[in-house]
Amino acid sequence: MSATTMPAAAAAAPAMTPKVRLGFMAMVFGMFMAILDIQIVSASISEIQAGLAASPDEASWVQTSYLIAEIVMIPLSGFLSRLLSTRVLFTASATGFTIFSLACAFSSNLGTMIVFRAAQGFIGGAMIPTVFAASFMLFPPAKRAGATVIIGLTATLAPTIGPTLGGWLTESFSWHWLFLINVPVGIAIATAVWLTVDIDKPDRSLLAKFDWWGLAAMAAFLGSLEYVMEEGPRWDWLADGTVRNLAAVCLVSGIVFFWRAFTRPEPIVDLRAFTDRNFAIGCLFSFTMGIGLYGAVYLIPLFLGRVRGYNSMQIGEVMFITGLCMFLAAPWVGKALARFDPRILLACGLMLFFLSMWLTARLTVQSAFPDMAFPLGLRGVAMMMCMAPVNQIALGTIAPARLKNASGLYNLMRNLGGAVGLAVINTLVKDRSFLHRVHLGEAVNWARPEALQSRDSIAATMAGQMGEGASQLAAMARIKAMVTQQALVLAYNDVLIVMAFCFLISLPLVPFLRRPRQGGGGDTH
Repeated sequence: MSATTMPAAAAAAPAMTPKVRLGFMAMVFGMFMAILDIQIVSASISEIQAGLAASPDEASWVQTSYLIAEIVMIPLSGFLSRLLSTRVLFTASATGFTIFSLACAFSSNLGTMIVFRAAQGFIGGAMIPTVFAASFMLFPPAKRAGATVIIGLTATLAPTIGPTLGGWLTESFSWHWLFLINVPVGIAIATAVWLTVDIDKPDRSLLAKFDWWGLAAMAAFLGSLEYVMEEGPRWDWLADGTVRNLAAVCLVSGIVFFWRAFTRPEPIVDLRAFTDRNFAIGCLFSFTMGIGLYGAVYLIPLFLGRVRGYNSMQIGEVMFITGLCMFLAAPWVGKALARFDPRILLACGLMLFFLSMWLTARLTVQSAFPDMAFPLGLRGVAMMMCMAPVNQIALGTIAPARLKNASGLYNLMRNLGGAVGLAVINTLVKDRSFLHRVHLGEAVNWARPEALQSRDSIAATMAGQMGEGASQLAAMARIKAMVTQQALVLAYNDVLIVMAFCFLISLPLVPFLRRPRQGGGGDTH
């Protein structure tokens, strides 16, 4: 976009009246709900499993079905927003999300729950990228830095507090309230957006150009990709028939999708946004943010639960420091983003994120809140320093006509980063814990006096409760459990180091970015 068109784009933004601010905040809360529901069930899967009489593997689909459906909708939302208008799409998305949240709460079996969760994720997924695009359309350039920080805080805070809020609702009431809590909030959001947001007009002529085959190929490509990433580590990847078949579907449908995206005059997803250098590099950073955001939110609670034996409330108390530091850092990041080059802020954020993950990778079986508070708090600050500048850099040089579509692609990259990150994390934890068990097992042998002393000491404490032979066997079982636990802790540390280096190796990309003009808006200098 040229400098001559910049004033026109800025002038298109409505005056910053209370009505406009109310509409924007309603959209932000809608995005918060949609992202929150990815993680809100994670701490309560066992309760949902019991309530629906499902097996552990089946119950995991309560979360997976939502993710797969949402990841299909996110890139589609750009086309639908142009077709229906931002107001209609967001209101319909919030309304549908609310209806299917209510349906999930009253599900009586796993089958209906999975169907309703998929519908909830698909319809609600449109709210996420629509907010990113709307922030550039609602706010004049001088005000966009603050809006970018609010969106960045929401996108990072929602998955961070999701497990904590979900655990509290389940323990205080029941798992049904994981979904019922969305109903009054969803009604209020849909009403507020319908009454306050009116920033564009629908283009119904796009319906005649709708690429149904492109939509089918995209749904098959992204849906099968998400399934392979989610289930592959659990079933040893291509050794499982279902994973192998869906990997083949992913490959074929991906080829069809990209062929139609590059050859159709009006593709379901316009990939030309990637010709913008800032957007392309920004999407790589968004992918990395997904790894760090969803990976850390997954791995740290896993350590606290499996090694430290914490329940969901105790895990939430430890993780709360990250969300608190995000809140405290947000105003400062907003002011810094308005005054300084966002590339400098991004570089500092990447370095701090690397440092926070490096410091976290010192876990022991005794690690608790006092040991983890500083690195977890530092991660919250670093995430805000990364997310807000990346949002502005990636979307700030996109022409207004492509902004809605680009927002969908940008958010898709963050979700894909999370999916790929979790798959790699699970695989690395499995492989590295096995290797560490082998090495620790070699060290713990009866030729070492220390090993014999530990066995005899443990057996002596149990001798009063059982016979000598039984106490010796129990002592050996205890030592085996200790070795397994230590191997798991070492594996978690290895994975945290790998995640840290993902941010460090991203740092050399920063100099290739162009600086957007103040507030973005499709121009650079």
